[in-house]
Amino acid sequence: MITPNPIIGTGLHAIGGVSAASCYMPFEKVKNWSWGTFWIVQALFAWLIMPIVIGYFTIPNLFTVLTEAPSSSFWAAFVLGAAYGFGGLSFGYAIRNIGYSLTYTISIGISAVLGTVVPLIISGKVVEQFAKTGSGIVLSGMVISIIGVTLCGRAGFMKEKIIAKKEGRSGMHFNMKKGLILTIIAGTLSAVWGISLELGQPISDLAAQYGAGHFEGNAKLIVSSLGCLLTNLIWFIVASVKDGSIKNLYQLKSIGSKKFFGNYALSALAGSLWYTQFFFYGLGHVKMGNFMFISWALHMSMLIFFSYIIGMIMKEWRGVTRRTYLTLIIALIVLICSFIIMSYGSYIGEPGVN
Repeated sequence: MITPNPIIGTGLHAIGGVSAASCYMPFEKVKNWSWGTFWIVQALFAWLIMPIVIGYFTIPNLFTVLTEAPSSSFWAAFVLGAAYGFGGLSFGYAIRNIGYSLTYTISIGISAVLGTVVPLIISGKVVEQFAKTGSGIVLSGMVISIIGVTLCGRAGFMKEKIIAKKEGRSGMHFNMKKGLILTIIAGTLSAVWGISLELGQPISDLAAQYGAGHFEGNAKLIVSSLGCLLTNLIWFIVASVKDGSIKNLYQLKSIGSKKFFGNYALSALAGSLWYTQFFFYGLGHVKMGNFMFISWALHMSMLIFFSYIIGMIMKEWRGVTRRTYLTLIIALIVLICSFIIMSYGSYIGEPGVN
């Protein structure tokens, strides 16, 4: 029997947020590899190796659980996971058209809302969830988190303009119309990943029956991840064969053994960090009690929060104006307030608290 504790759940989501915010940092150290080559290797770790290895050690009778899982839940999670795979592609192309900050803000905002609300609509539990004690507080926290994400995006956009001006870069390569379309697609498909995990819950329920306990979420994560892997492998293998970069995967002499194995290690680390975010997402999710549905909004907000914190630590905000820095600080404070409010609302909504 899992004892709900939204405060601990929020802390676990925070650990997942740190992993999510830092998962692409290793790519900065990868040498003489294309983005596609790096992506193929990290994808294998994020969506195949780590889910199966961790699942094997945390879920009793893992393969029995997967074979006995309800087919409707299994294929829903798999197909939606595959659809999510296109979200990452759209995200990358959107950044090229409207910049990192606008892309991140819009896509994460869309994902946070849709990934939270749509599963409730599908299950028919919208009224039920928002009729519970503490639901008004939880909803307020969710709205405040969206405001915080928006302010972060504003600060990031201000920073990019300052850097572009200092470096003499022109904004003429921006394509707002194309970028917005790609960003909306990316945000929607990111939410689809959250929906995939929700529809895969019966798989986790079965894992719980076999004694998985707090680790029950690792079962549905395997299924969603395999769907995502399929999309990415097809896309990036075709692209890598076309541009010739597929040879990077096995040509050791061209860059030297140290760089070659170092690139594999860094790519594996990136994929492992990506997986780790949802490992802790699953642990935090089961701890949220009556308000498990806010896990997605909380995760998205944590991702934004820690990505900007890491940016500050890495001195990416050095040289910006006082107004820009102040906007960022206010945004981060707003996000912290939203975490506290959502956690408190979930806490008082637990039976026995009042």
